[in-house]
Amino acid sequence: MKTVYTFVSSPNHVYPDHPERPARLDILESRLKSFDADLMEAKPATREEIAYVHNPKLISALEKVCREDAPGIIDYAPTYVTKSSFDDALLAVGGVITCVRAVIRGDAKNAFAIVRPPGHHAEPARAMGFCIFNNVAIAACDALAQGLERVAIIDYDAHHGNGTQAAFLNDRRVAFLSAHQYQSGFYPGTGWIEDAPHAKQRIVNVPLPAYAGDQVYEQVAAKIFAPFVESFQPQMIFISIGFDAHWSDPITMLGLSTAGYLMLAKKVFALAEKYCDGKIVFVLEGGYDPMNVANGAETVFIAETGKGESETSDPSPRKEPDCESRIDEVRKWHGF
Repeated sequence: MKTVYTFVSSPNHVYPDHPERPARLDILESRLKSFDADLMEAKPATREEIAYVHNPKLISALEKVCREDAPGIIDYAPTYVTKSSFDDALLAVGGVITCVRAVIRGDAKNAFAIVRPPGHHAEPARAMGFCIFNNVAIAACDALAQGLERVAIIDYDAHHGNGTQAAFLNDRRVAFLSAHQYQSGFYPGTGWIEDAPHAKQRIVNVPLPAYAGDQVYEQVAAKIFAPFVESFQPQMIFISIGFDAHWSDPITMLGLSTAGYLMLAKKVFALAEKYCDGKIVFVLEGGYDPMNVANGAETVFIAETGKGESETSDPSPRKEPDCESRIDEVRKWHGF
């Protein structure tokens, strides 16, 4: 079986001088044909599918503001909308659902949904953080609707996936783990270890200091990702992947390199192989340097297809902090 991908660039979802822009994907788009993967056409999600996660009143309100009042800013992040943004967001969600259904049907071994606008900040009752609808959360619900009983989401965008956490706070069919930068003033300000005391082992947050990079994330993958997946035994794994955890991203301060992203992709792919017959779907979230997005996406395809190798060498110039005590704190809280 092949690796498949969808590509939703949403060229009209653009706002002057905003970091979440179509150009994020320009370098990647020029490379896509060189990867050993098949492009699938994305179909827009329906309003009924969006309502798996989002309040129907929010869906109607977003459609109205896009059709009538766009372009404009709708929250302080700032999140923007244009005339096309509602349709773009439906297609982004649909791009993830297309990948998920291909994997569930057995038409694909694994998949990568390269879509924008991103989704993991969008909460059931509000769009926020550059996100309109929560692409990965809706697709996870669709996987459940297709007959799966348990799915897990691992989010290693630089920012906490607050919207995904909110969507599944009380849904025992879905486990969620977020490893993210956490410090005063850093968006969105959520994602502390003790966020969801009623859902230990199922809702897991790994808040990391600035400059945490390859070595720290390798420890996190071994000591937290692995027992998280083992304890939940999912039938499919979703990866909310943001390439803004790269050390040179313009709006964050973490320390991953391209080699670090390859290491993580291989680690989570191995977990999928061990626990859910390789069923894994990567979903693009953030990442605001086009070269990092292209190089990082390449590492996903390398891990999924088992072919090729990254030639990029871009180690972080910054010293990594010692995060052993933080990792131990997370493990102790969850009993890992």
